[in-house]
Amino acid sequence: MSTGPAAHFDVDRLLRDARARIIVCCGSGGVGKTTTAAALALRAAEQGRSVVVLTIDPARRLAQSLGLSELDNTPRPVAGIDDARGGRLDAMMLDMKRTFDEILEAHATPEKARQILANPFYQALSSSFAGTQEYMAMEKLGQLRARDTWDLIVVDTPPSRSALDFLDAPERLGSFLDGRLIRLLAMPARAGGRAYVRMFQAGVGAVTGALTRILGGELLRDVQTFVAALDTMFGGFRERAEQTYALLKRPETAFVVVSTPELDALREASYFVERLGGDAMPLAGLVLNRMHQGGPDGLSEPEATAAADRLDATREHRLTASLLRLHAANLSLAAHDAHRAARLTAAHPTVPVTQVPALSIDVNDLGGLRRIAVELVARP
Repeated sequence: MSTGPAAHFDVDRLLRDARARIIVCCGSGGVGKTTTAAALALRAAEQGRSVVVLTIDPARRLAQSLGLSELDNTPRPVAGIDDARGGRLDAMMLDMKRTFDEILEAHATPEKARQILANPFYQALSSSFAGTQEYMAMEKLGQLRARDTWDLIVVDTPPSRSALDFLDAPERLGSFLDGRLIRLLAMPARAGGRAYVRMFQAGVGAVTGALTRILGGELLRDVQTFVAALDTMFGGFRERAEQTYALLKRPETAFVVVSTPELDALREASYFVERLGGDAMPLAGLVLNRMHQGGPDGLSEPEATAAADRLDATREHRLTASLLRLHAANLSLAAHDAHRAARLTAAHPTVPVTQVPALSIDVNDLGGLRRIAVELVARP
């Protein structure tokens, strides 16, 4: 295993590369994906690119930091960026139900779309079904790329308990729509008339009877009506999912894994790196966020602690002693962060890395995002 320093992740080079059309920021929850995505998008726009950033973060922190009162399913221009180089920045937040509705409206007849949109089971599926958010994020990415309005799309992936649900969701939803249970529920509408009666006399009625006892008759009818109305669109879901999945594997896409030096986040980051490599996804680099810094050369941690002890013994210079202990604690945190980061980079020596220090400011405006962007592109 290599123990040498990891290669530097040249973020500016990635952002300036006109061949890079999609940047996907991924990582576990709470590591700063949303802020990183926004900072990358702002940096690229102020370097002259036409950028849209898509966030999945329901906390609306991105809207606040970009100076917008709100974000929704429509890209909105961000005011206040430095457009001297001709760049622009739009931002949006995924509305998974609205995106699902748009798919139906675009790929079904008006009458069929009305039937599906009014169906209670569809309303529940489009709002809360497991994996729907991740699938709709993929759908929205495909829509944005097809419009060709922007030369760079930056995606903030959903916070997921499992590392790459974003990549797995299309297959899972397609499997659900193609599953045996869904196909069984669709049979009454497909069979029709006497064929329907014969089929149920052959034993399918027993299955639906059991489902009726479990789900309730009204819910089962809602599900059957939904499946019958959606039946002609099954292939479209899978086809678009395959197209977007293929898009993510093309050289125009770059994945950026974001982590903090916390052990759980690093384990997730390692899994991300391995999964992306196993799926032949183009990994650009790793961002280690909120890293404590040791500061300029000076007193070591033991020296600072010993000096503070001596001052405490004299009961003088209490403020100086407190500052020395604070310095020692920061050095200890920095050493722990560096050690943990080194283990990750040693396990993945070919992955370029950049670090963002732990900052004392909250990122709530464009100035804060620019500060993060400067740290992202800084060389060690």
